[in-house]
Amino acid sequence: MKIICIGRNYVDHAKELDNPVPKKPLVFMKPSTALLINNDPMYIPDFTDDLHYEGEIVLHICKNGRHVQPDFAAGYYDKIAYGIDFTARDVQKQCKEKGHPWEIAKAFDKSAALSKFIPLEGLNTKNLKFQTKLNGEVVQDGNTKDLIFDFEYIICYVSQYFKLHVGDLIYTGTPAGVGPVKIGDTLEGSIEGKELLSCLIK
Repeated sequence: MKIICIGRNYVDHAKELDNPVPKKPLVFMKPSTALLINNDPMYIPDFTDDLHYEGEIVLHICKNGRHVQPDFAAGYYDKIAYGIDFTARDVQKQCKEKGHPWEIAKAFDKSAALSKFIPLEGLNTKNLKFQTKLNGEVVQDGNTKDLIFDFEYIICYVSQYFKLHVGDLIYTGTPAGVGPVKIGDTLEGSIEGKELLSCLIK
């Protein structure tokens, strides 16, 4: 099982971190050990003083495939979830300054929170509303209509490089409003008004 992540996939998020808006999907990966499930708490790693949340829609891949073509891409995912790409922002900044990869800032243990999945029936994946709340206050108010690269484009793009397998996950990118958490905070994630994830920071 692979966890494939797309960075800077909303214009406002790219701008809030002073990053250029990508011309092609910015792809990075997390190992299976990054998964944080069952609403388990997130323990802040001792190597960061600036842990950030990045809430996003996650696709569940339901078919094996490589070089997926646009006409068929929608058939390669069957359900979605709300996820949080936890990021050690201070570590990421150090990596970027040195021109190093981001793995230690993005792919550490339990850095990919994942809610239960919901089926696609009745959902318009081109116009999905999702929110992140921090201690009950909305901090991210996203909509998939604002994606730079939509779900189907992402599937086609990444399958050029990595064969997709049933059970793979794609974190599709976070909207503006990312920020730090501290011990005692609670993060909640919802899709179309349905709360799917609650994560206590410890």
